[in-house]
Amino acid sequence: MSNMNLDRRRFLWASSAIALAGASPALGWAGVAVPERSYPRPQLKAPGERVSLDQGWRFHLGDVPFPKIRGHGWSYANAKAGNAQGAASFEYDDSDWRELDLPHDWVVEGPFDKDENLAQGYRPRGKAWYRRALRLDPADRGKHLSIEFGAIATQATVWFNGSVVAHNWSGYNALQIDLTPFARYGDELNSIAVRVDADLMEGWWYEGGGIYRHVWLTKRAAVHIADDGVHADPRRDAAGRWTLPVVATLGNIGSKAEAVEVEAQLVDPWGKVVGAGRVAAEVPSLDQAEARLVLEVASPRLWSVDDPALYTVRTRVWRGGQQVDEAITSTGFRTLRFDPDQGFFLNDQSLKIQGVCLHQDHAGVGVAVPDSLWDFRLRRIKAMGANAVRCAHNAPAPEMLQAADRLGVLILDENRNFNPSPDYMRQLEWLIRRDRNHPSVFLWSVFNEEPMQGTEAGYQMVRRMVAAVKRLDDSRPVTAAMNDGMFTPINVSQAVDVVGFNYQPDRYDRFHAEHPNLPMMSSEDTSAFMTRGEWFTDRARNILAENDEEPSSWGTTHRKGWEAIAKRPFVAGAFLWSGIDYRGEPTPFEWPSASSFFGAMDLCGFPKMAFFLHRAQWIKDRPLLDLAPHWTWPGKEGQPIKVMALTNAEAVELRLNGRLISRQAVDPFVMPSWTVPYAPGRLEAIGYVGGKPVSKAVVETAGPPVALRLTPDRTVLTGDGADAAPITVEALDKAGRPVPTANLPVTFEIANGRIIGLGNGDPNCHEPEKGNARSLFNGLAQVIVQSEQGSSGVMRLSASAPGLRSAQVQLTVQPGALLAEPRTSPVSILSDWRMSPMASTRPDPLAKPADNDMNSWTWAKPGTLQDADPGGGFVLYRLVFTPRAKVRRGGGKLVFGRLTGPAEVYVDGVKVAAKPDAAAGALTMALPAKDGERTVAVLMAVAPGQPFGMGAPVVVEEVG
Repeated sequence: MSNMNLDRRRFLWASSAIALAGASPALGWAGVAVPERSYPRPQLKAPGERVSLDQGWRFHLGDVPFPKIRGHGWSYANAKAGNAQGAASFEYDDSDWRELDLPHDWVVEGPFDKDENLAQGYRPRGKAWYRRALRLDPADRGKHLSIEFGAIATQATVWFNGSVVAHNWSGYNALQIDLTPFARYGDELNSIAVRVDADLMEGWWYEGGGIYRHVWLTKRAAVHIADDGVHADPRRDAAGRWTLPVVATLGNIGSKAEAVEVEAQLVDPWGKVVGAGRVAAEVPSLDQAEARLVLEVASPRLWSVDDPALYTVRTRVWRGGQQVDEAITSTGFRTLRFDPDQGFFLNDQSLKIQGVCLHQDHAGVGVAVPDSLWDFRLRRIKAMGANAVRCAHNAPAPEMLQAADRLGVLILDENRNFNPSPDYMRQLEWLIRRDRNHPSVFLWSVFNEEPMQGTEAGYQMVRRMVAAVKRLDDSRPVTAAMNDGMFTPINVSQAVDVVGFNYQPDRYDRFHAEHPNLPMMSSEDTSAFMTRGEWFTDRARNILAENDEEPSSWGTTHRKGWEAIAKRPFVAGAFLWSGIDYRGEPTPFEWPSASSFFGAMDLCGFPKMAFFLHRAQWIKDRPLLDLAPHWTWPGKEGQPIKVMALTNAEAVELRLNGRLISRQAVDPFVMPSWTVPYAPGRLEAIGYVGGKPVSKAVVETAGPPVALRLTPDRTVLTGDGADAAPITVEALDKAGRPVPTANLPVTFEIANGRIIGLGNGDPNCHEPEKGNARSLFNGLAQVIVQSEQGSSGVMRLSASAPGLRSAQVQLTVQPGALLAEPRTSPVSILSDWRMSPMASTRPDPLAKPADNDMNSWTWAKPGTLQDADPGGGFVLYRLVFTPRAKVRRGGGKLVFGRLTGPAEVYVDGVKVAAKPDAAAGALTMALPAKDGERTVAVLMAVAPGQPFGMGAPVVVEEVG
């Protein structure tokens, strides 16, 4: 028992989740039981060969203005495909840009600025560029090639090989781009350029800036499964029989229609094939087709929040007896039902929705959240007793949904922009296609708190958006989060399946009485303020007490909010605002507060009192008892301290230093509380059920800090360069007790790994979130570490603070690798050559086309020989370029990979090399250092009837 209480003191008060006479459950981080996986984790696979494109990007913070276009030639060329200018150009010199790996949020790296927008956390946003070179194997010719950007904040333009291939108008949807028509292969490198504009806002919270989700390159067969092209959502008929309809959307980039077979296999959670089928399909050239089949499933294991059983669907495409494509998708069997009188039912069992709203940023990393941190955040939420998350207010990261599927968390999947016009309808439709296979997703939401919600226009807009959802997925209900307008003659509630109420508890009864056939829930609830570790409000210092006595003007306390939900069966449940604090929206304050005060946990995921309050209200399967606050109050001897017990017991007895204060019956909504004159020592509570003690919690007065402690969320990482883990930092007294009042600076050192973020949960703290130093805030801080690519062995993190004993922790790093596209070193490829007309006499090697001549001098791309000319003669190739910075400073080499025909090479009008023979061969020469533009001319003698030209790329290599 003493060891368990020591673990729980990491929360800065004591908690007991066990019966005194019973066995201890497995304890996770900080003493809270963590959900364990019941089944093997599905190995998901997108169609074709899908590889990470996260590594090897170059980044420039700030805009790069496009050059002003002047003259005939430039104006003409600029309007042509592949001829983007400036930083979007294939040949742009990005050698001085910063090199980094994705995901990346540049905003979290910046300083706090009082003059910036408080909604964005007082962080400057602005514009930036990303670039990457990409080499495609010649064997990839004939394949369908696509790139997927998971999300880019906020608006973006993407160029591939100098052509615009996408404009994106939202920071939350993925970009799926067909690269096939633009691709180059072999030594002809490809160029990806992305301009990001994060000055534009979509929300009133921190949105970050940059390519903050993963980037994927997918290579598929000519006949293939399309992006998000498998829909496998189980159904149960009226007789209770289960089937799995599988719809595969197929594409074909070939030159003719293709006959294929599509096979679907259903694999149960233990790896056994329990259903299979095949169907024939014909896919037109440059078009799509659907293949449909239905698998019968006998007595499937149902997915639930307590038993998240996941099945796997293997979809394969066969052509001519050969498998040409495959997609592996997870799914789950469950039924959903909202009853207007009894609330929500999962698998025909009543389930009160105990939900939280969640933004996507986290301490230290901003919105560039590592995959493993999504797992951590959902485990924290589930440990609080929550069974649902509302994505506020945007499409979530796909890795979050995968974690929700595994852990058993229901997801209200929310659309960002309320707009049925074509651009925004495509965003909504993308969301549904991407997420409709996830068993965790149980509701779609089309908006949050829109001013037109009580108007006819709003009603008509929602009708169209709901219809778009239903065309793609008719198995889930649609809602909208309303904070007004539900009693006007025409309003949004008349167009949705479930009515969402934001902060309207006084309207529940009236709405239910007037609309008894409409299901309803609280889509956003409470909005009470708390500063973690603070128990006395001091508005002059932007501090709000953690004792649930600081509701917002529009909301309620946590206790009153849940009581209004719990006592009304017809209210399906609630989504607490919010589960975890987030940057921006520092209501009710402004500067220096830079993040919210609403969370049941702080920005790091450290619990506040609301965490333990809701845990006691929401978890019924084991005794729970927590005491708040801590019991370390030097200088307050004899002064009254409010003490609260958060418990699911029937009665609680409180003792101070062995002396009985009183025993109180437990009101599960209000919770027992006492006013206790402070005296150092031991405060102890015992919970009773049926007159018998079942739970116990203790807090003790801590002494001055003497040592640090590091506690990792996980002790084993994969050495793939992506796996990450948060580590809790605490200060301990000489008895090993955490010191809840410690606010001291800590410095970190790491070996065989890297620190990617730091935080402490203080909404008023302006310390950098990158680097190797962070102060404790009320006893706690967090370090997020990440493995190095290709690493293994032991990762070591140490922490030190002046006057304290340092701490060390070791994490095991297991070998592992992402399937990733190799980093491609950017090189200068000279590709935009002009070629003169064939001349019978030797031309002047310094000749050049007139600026308005678009036809006699043609454009020539190295890599392909020119057709033979029956008469032969002479041609002149000419190109003007600016070398990359390192070559300008130190010189380089000009390399012609393969010249066919005798040739002379001139640089800036001076002959520098010659190739006298006609056979194909390479030619290399020095390129001296020089600033500014360089002119290269190649004079070739052409033999009658013989092919000629540059049969391979021409590159400029750096030296030294």
